[in-house]
Amino acid sequence: MKPPSLKRTYAGFLFMIFFSLFPALSFPQTTIFTYSTSWKYSNGAAMPANDAQTDTWIESDYDDASWSSGNAQFHVGESGSTDLVTLRNTTCFRKSFTITGLSSYSDFDINIVRDDGAVIYINGVQVGITNMPAGPYVFSTNASASVNGGSESSVTTLNAAASYFAEGANVIAVEVHQASSNGSDMRFQVELLGNLAPTLSLTRGPYLQSGSQTALTFRWRTNIASDSRVELGTSFGTYTLVADNAVSTTEHSVRATGLNPDTKYWYRIGSTTQALQGATDNFFTTLPTSTAARKLRFAAFGDCGKGDATYQSQSLTQYQSYLTTNNIDAPDAWLLLGDNAYNAGTDAEYTSNFFGTYGGSILKNHKLYPVPGNHDYANSATNQDTHSLNPYFSIFDLPCAGEAGGFASNKEEFYSYDIGNVHFLALDAYGEESNLRIYDTTGAQAVWVKGDLASNAFTGKWIIAYWHHPPYTMGSHNSDSEIELISMRENFIRILERYGVDMIINGHSHDYERSLLMKGYYKVNAVDPQLNESNFFNLTATTSSYQVSTSTAKYINASTCPYVTSSTASNKGTVYVVAGSTGASGSTQLGYPHNALPQSINDGGVFYFEVEGNRLDAKFIERTGAIWDQFTIMRDVNKITNYPITNGSSKILSASWPQSGSYTWNPVAAGATKTVSVTPPDNATTNYTVSDAFGCVTDQFSITASAVLPISLASYDVKLAGDKVHVNWSTSSEVNTKDFTIEKSALATGNFQLAGKVNAAGQSNSQLNYLYADFQPIAGISFYRLSQTDLDGHTRYYEVKKINNKANSFVVNQVANDHGSLTLQIKTVQQENLQLKIIDLAGKEILVKKLVVLVGTNKKTIELRPGSYVWEVTNSRGDRVTKVTIIK
Repeated sequence: MKPPSLKRTYAGFLFMIFFSLFPALSFPQTTIFTYSTSWKYSNGAAMPANDAQTDTWIESDYDDASWSSGNAQFHVGESGSTDLVTLRNTTCFRKSFTITGLSSYSDFDINIVRDDGAVIYINGVQVGITNMPAGPYVFSTNASASVNGGSESSVTTLNAAASYFAEGANVIAVEVHQASSNGSDMRFQVELLGNLAPTLSLTRGPYLQSGSQTALTFRWRTNIASDSRVELGTSFGTYTLVADNAVSTTEHSVRATGLNPDTKYWYRIGSTTQALQGATDNFFTTLPTSTAARKLRFAAFGDCGKGDATYQSQSLTQYQSYLTTNNIDAPDAWLLLGDNAYNAGTDAEYTSNFFGTYGGSILKNHKLYPVPGNHDYANSATNQDTHSLNPYFSIFDLPCAGEAGGFASNKEEFYSYDIGNVHFLALDAYGEESNLRIYDTTGAQAVWVKGDLASNAFTGKWIIAYWHHPPYTMGSHNSDSEIELISMRENFIRILERYGVDMIINGHSHDYERSLLMKGYYKVNAVDPQLNESNFFNLTATTSSYQVSTSTAKYINASTCPYVTSSTASNKGTVYVVAGSTGASGSTQLGYPHNALPQSINDGGVFYFEVEGNRLDAKFIERTGAIWDQFTIMRDVNKITNYPITNGSSKILSASWPQSGSYTWNPVAAGATKTVSVTPPDNATTNYTVSDAFGCVTDQFSITASAVLPISLASYDVKLAGDKVHVNWSTSSEVNTKDFTIEKSALATGNFQLAGKVNAAGQSNSQLNYLYADFQPIAGISFYRLSQTDLDGHTRYYEVKKINNKANSFVVNQVANDHGSLTLQIKTVQQENLQLKIIDLAGKEILVKKLVVLVGTNKKTIELRPGSYVWEVTNSRGDRVTKVTIIK
């Protein structure tokens, strides 16, 4: 018989190690043969000789036809002995048996009673010894010790790997040795039990991570280790894509790539040999592109792991009911606002308080984008710095490398991502980086936030930030007395408002609270310390300073009009939401609600919002099913547009905002849809307007019809370049043109003043390009209007363009960033003492320097090593310019 291979022996060794490390694991057993089974035995005075085929007596194909047989138990030299065998120094036993379905067994237990010692073989291979010295073994080998008294009938269990056995016929051979040549008794019997291999099954998940336009990470946990497989397809039950992970593990993570944007996929998960889950609710939709025209949907769950089963189940039920009623299969993102598992964020608490609640429903098809709370950090000062100790960071895979858009942080503590035209900042309000928290505005996270916003603000994207600790609350926490909340309000949110963040969502307080559109509401006054601010003053007493709008923006009548903002404005106003009651409700503070948060209720529920183009609609779905609060924000509406057309021509007009229901057009004959076609009277200027149902929003159009268009306008643009405004336009043809007039105004609705004139060509059939530079633009928001006058004196107006010259009196531009230096061009209207600060992307402060600049344009050069930096220049009035740069 050949010796076993190294692989086979090693497999058995691994099973033995596995069971010694995890003795608590217990699997179902099957009896292969019992203690009383029959055996063949040899009565000889020496080891049995080889058979005619030279096989030894321990091999499975040995010919034992001449051996005697009998049923166990065998015992000699004792009262009641069977005396079937002769007492020898060594007695040999063999037994044939059959195993069916070997693959269903993980290993085998050999239970043996022996007096004194024994050596056990399976199919010719030694698998164990008991009470024996080290081999080799011969007939005269003595057991290690004499067995007496009750120990003679005690059971010893040896474990043997399944690899020692064969499907079908098997042989076990046992030699029983006496402790001395003059031993007085012998006892022997064996029971063989098969341990059934456990069936692979899910113990957590699946849950969906790091979703992007073309990829998604699937996570799940199983009871035993296996490899991982995800199968995907755009039709349920038809899976044309496969993603595998060959590593055997109980914590499964598979990233599927090469997917199509904004596409619904069904999936199933498991191993390469077994599917574990793949029902009709196992689906997801990849993220849409930035130009997606459809409605985008988002849900935010705050403090959902509180462990209050009533609040969690009721909030979940009503949220699911809302989705079903509105024919929504799943939102585009599921935001977790922190404290996702109480009380210490342990793995067991995540199992019971998060995965146990949501694993059977929305976890299968909602793409998760969480942030941590203080309970996820176990409220531990140590864990604030050692992020890797928290189960949160091993449970979730987060898109911190910019794989879903945004500015790469390369830290799972904080990250950003894009969904359609919405940019999200997912932040960590409790953790620390180099002992600095997010409100320590020179820390790594705050510096990263500035860099991210410098790249994404004023680009037309909606910007929504979310984290755990709110800057305003009077729910179960008090933002006027808790220092970390005061610090968030006084220090951090200034950065976000400066970059035009539209909405901020927080948890922590176990209620729902919501502000109006507001800005600059930071503290009692600029010199107040960061201590108790219980005297934080009433917002309504200073409406003009802090409330951008006094409307509730519920948008249910003419008195609750939506908030109207700009996509390119700084400090335009922000809506603050506290939604920390998905999993519980708590107490409220004296003076509830907070002055900043008039729309408040102390009850559980889910915060849900939608974005369609330039419109955002948000709702609080109370755990009772009621829509307790709602608000709407619109951006870049109330537009004024001018069009020239030829007599008898039609023009397509379109409202600048989406809505359900009819639009109100004037004249009424224009129609009631968002887009209409009009044919105005000849040789006249006709004005059209379109409004919403409540008259809250109105766009204006002016169409001038004439016999011959003096020009065919090919392009028209207005741009801010340094301290000048450039008006550029081109014509593809001109007939009897005289000149062009450029006008500007601080108001979109009128009061335009002459900025300059440019002579026209008169007659032309080729493209001509024109440029006008305004060297004295209006500070702040301004509007430019282009008109053309022909030789007979008729004037026609073209589209009004908006410009934001927000830094007209303080302009800082980077003009060079190579050869180890950074060169800034600074223009001011007065002599200034400026502060320059340079920070690397790890949050380390590289340079803080005062700069003295004179009236006009100044250049400053700073020597820097090659690398990535954020530079920030601040003047004496607090105006600040921040940008990210790469030094070559």
